[in-house]
Amino acid sequence: MIASVNASAARPLLEVHGLAKVFPRATRSAGLRALGRLLVSGRSLGPGEGFAALEGIDFTVARGESFALVGENGAGKSTLLKLIAGVLQPSAGTIVRHGTVGALLELGAGFHADYTGRENLKLAAALQGLTGAAFEAKLPEIIAFADIGDSIDEPVKHYSSGMVVRLGFALVTALRPDLLITDEVLAVGDESFQQKCIAWIERYLADGGTLLLVSHSLYHVRKLTQRALWLDHGRMRLIGSANEVALAYQAFHEAKQARAKGLAAAQDGAPGAQSGGEPLTPYAVIELSIRAVGADGARVSGRLWSRDGRRPQVSIGIVRADGTPVYGTTSEIAGIALAADGDNHWRFALTFTDWRLLPGGYRLRAHALDPEGLRLFDTVEREFMLGGATRELGLVRLPHRWEHD
Repeated sequence: MIASVNASAARPLLEVHGLAKVFPRATRSAGLRALGRLLVSGRSLGPGEGFAALEGIDFTVARGESFALVGENGAGKSTLLKLIAGVLQPSAGTIVRHGTVGALLELGAGFHADYTGRENLKLAAALQGLTGAAFEAKLPEIIAFADIGDSIDEPVKHYSSGMVVRLGFALVTALRPDLLITDEVLAVGDESFQQKCIAWIERYLADGGTLLLVSHSLYHVRKLTQRALWLDHGRMRLIGSANEVALAYQAFHEAKQARAKGLAAAQDGAPGAQSGGEPLTPYAVIELSIRAVGADGARVSGRLWSRDGRRPQVSIGIVRADGTPVYGTTSEIAGIALAADGDNHWRFALTFTDWRLLPGGYRLRAHALDPEGLRLFDTVEREFMLGGATRELGLVRLPHRWEHD
């Protein structure tokens, strides 16, 4: 069920409860059965009766809040937006909107190719309730934002895709809905138009507007939104602050990329790929831990085993979840001798006192080296997550200060 009711400051602007969307399987008979069920009972497919694009979606968006949806392609983001916009009907659950909605899902999709830009604006505005003198008063502002020159009086079929996008977004800026829904609109158009769109959205939010944004750009998610929902195969995987969700989603992708690289290396027979079983090695890392992880540093400790009783060396490295090296050092470089721990075992400990890592997903690596520090025999890894609210970019925070010229 989808409902729109009078706005109330005490209520969330958008309420989504127990939402599900099921599509029929891609066969003619399944489609006909679904159509028959809809005509006879007024009910679409339910969970278990087809492909569940969304299931168990629950969240609210407060008036004046900015909210993001993130997830891989096929996660259900666009389907969810279409349900909220009223383009699709849910299979289960409810959507309640306490205000007007403007959807930037497929900009220009409803324009008539043979009508001019001006004519299409008038028609599209009328469908949104903007007509007569009110439309005429807004028209110069719309045309100025679109900035397509004399093409405004040319048929839309002569427009480039970028010009159509400009026209569609310009119309929404004039409507100023209570809830603005955007689906990757910031990734289309040229660079200057993207900047204009972002500046308008920032003004819209500053004036109390409410934003529901879908974007693969985690920079835009952090910059433009306060909270976020991570969708994974149509299910809610994580909901929280935009920065918290962006960090988790980024770490997920970096780990996925690292696994893909490892698989490719193994298939190519790259050095170090294992065919199964534990390698016979004279030196091995048998313990590794990382504790007190924080923005200022962490304590790393572990134990090595030496088959011949000689004192091994250890190498410690930090890499991002995608395998990008951040830092590495060895006991041999530092001139540190590992402490004997009985029965051919040796222990080590070091503290990173000021590593200045930016928030994200990382892996700690410990390598067992021979006593000369020349040959590597074993590697153990531990994953860890570093939190934080900063929107700085890169791997580490470099000391700096801003100055006036």
